[in-house]
Amino acid sequence: MFDKDATLAKCINLIKQAGAGGAQLIVLPELIIPCYPYGMTFGFTVGSRQEEGRADWKRYYDGSIVVPGAETDALGEAAREVNAYVSIGISERDAVSGTLYNSNIIFAPDGSIAALHRKLKPTGAERFVWGDADKAYFPVVASPWGPLGNLICWESYMPLARVALYQKGVTILISCNTNDNPEWQATIQHIALEGRCYYINCDQFFTKDMYPADLHAQDEIAKLPELVCRGGSCVIDPYGHYVTEPVWDKEAIIYADLDMDKVPASRMEFDACGHYSRPDVLQLHVKE
Repeated sequence: MFDKDATLAKCINLIKQAGAGGAQLIVLPELIIPCYPYGMTFGFTVGSRQEEGRADWKRYYDGSIVVPGAETDALGEAAREVNAYVSIGISERDAVSGTLYNSNIIFAPDGSIAALHRKLKPTGAERFVWGDADKAYFPVVASPWGPLGNLICWESYMPLARVALYQKGVTILISCNTNDNPEWQATIQHIALEGRCYYINCDQFFTKDMYPADLHAQDEIAKLPELVCRGGSCVIDPYGHYVTEPVWDKEAIIYADLDMDKVPASRMEFDACGHYSRPDVLQLHVKE
């Protein structure tokens, strides 16, 4: 955690492992480079900041990556080597302003960046660390399996954000997130059923001993449980059923074969933005 080079190396290794296992679409969690700093305040309180927290934040800033840059080149090369689409959550640092964004990149099998999505609204105290998305809202990637879309963590709770992707016909909705509660499982089953799409839920697993021992926020880290985020990654089909059951309390690579015929078949009786909609009554206009 907090180590850009180490987390990048780990992600490249995971991409190569999954590719060797035959994966054609590889999904990694939210902010895996350089980490999700769960439980840390970075010294922010209303009206003031602490210098020790600022030092931890600068360390996180240094671990965030510019897009495009050397790190995305290396990730793209890994995607090219295994000839797969790769979705990965990163802390992105704007090359001009220096603002950080909670972002997700999708690489094409040729190694190019096919989509970059910045989280629309950081959740709660995340707003101390990352800015609101300012461009490229709701990108989708044309794939052999239909349009791939992405929502980061609690964006999945935003009804209009979901509809923005449904309007683009997503057949696979990727969610990189840090939600290990049972209510989240109910939410994502509903979204798969609502969107009549596959939902890839890629959650994090990390423990308290993964935090660097030399961070200034040791008092905050000490209050965390030993198992900070339990995971719960899974794949859900367009009928809301698990293709793979949630994986808890360990790291794992999950493999799933998706029957893409289920997507159009499931839309026979319900299509949120098609025959089951009333555009004469309800419409969503998205500022792209």
